[in-house]
Amino acid sequence: MIDNEKMLVKPGKKIKLSDFKTTSHEGYNADELKERLEKNVEKLSDLQEVLYADNRYSVLIVFQAPDAAGKDGVIRKVFSGINPQGCSVHSFRGPSKEELEHDYLWRHYKALPEKGIIEIFNRSHYENVLVTKVHPEYVLGSHIPGIDSVKKVNDDFWAQRYEQINNFEKHLAQNGTIILKFFLNLSKGEQTQRFLDRLNEPEKNWKFNSGDLDEADLWDKYQTAYEDMLNNTSTEYAPWYVVPADIKDYSRTAVSEIIKDKLKSMDLKFPEGEGKEQLDIARKRLEKRK
Repeated sequence: MIDNEKMLVKPGKKIKLSDFKTTSHEGYNADELKERLEKNVEKLSDLQEVLYADNRYSVLIVFQAPDAAGKDGVIRKVFSGINPQGCSVHSFRGPSKEELEHDYLWRHYKALPEKGIIEIFNRSHYENVLVTKVHPEYVLGSHIPGIDSVKKVNDDFWAQRYEQINNFEKHLAQNGTIILKFFLNLSKGEQTQRFLDRLNEPEKNWKFNSGDLDEADLWDKYQTAYEDMLNNTSTEYAPWYVVPADIKDYSRTAVSEIIKDKLKSMDLKFPEGEGKEQLDIARKRLEKRK
């Protein structure tokens, strides 16, 4: 059994990313992982149908990771069996001019799921404490009052931003949104190999972006930013899971297991239909139409 607790960042407990594995298969071989993933995908399909019919909760699933960690593959595989009417994916890139004219959470509010819907954020509001923390000059583009130089993007600024994100997620949770957050923990060596694969395999060339290498060269700064993010924003209502990402079959299966277990733990149920008398009347009317 995949141990979800080993991947959980416990609220209030300070962690180091080095405490978490990048490679794991929990004793499963590749065929066993794929079989388990297939079963989880099938179960998720059933649970999503009840979630949609129940119409009381929404689900927000957040993915953050270094480049080439496999976010797209996880999303494609884990949610392959879900009815498209009940699930959507939003990928956040750099903010547009319009988005920069609003607070940094505005565009994320717009993409939040309706009740009964699973929304997947492929990258998310956490870019505002990751990319901007590594490149604090980006913050100046938001024209925040009082923040007119990089020197003012300091520890107090980041503490305030973590608090704002926690409050944002707490508000969502208190109003019926289930939040699960996944950090795909990729090793530097595996990232390098995946970049080389993109260069060496013609069908993967389209995935390669030279700009990714510039960000990859900032590996240590990003690792620090990830660690700070996990330590400051893993909460009871919106926990982070650090999933080993060097073995794709394992990361996909682990994510599917955590989501499945969470949905199973909820009091989801199909709403009651009309009473027996009304159903009998409807049945008789339909039988007369034959």
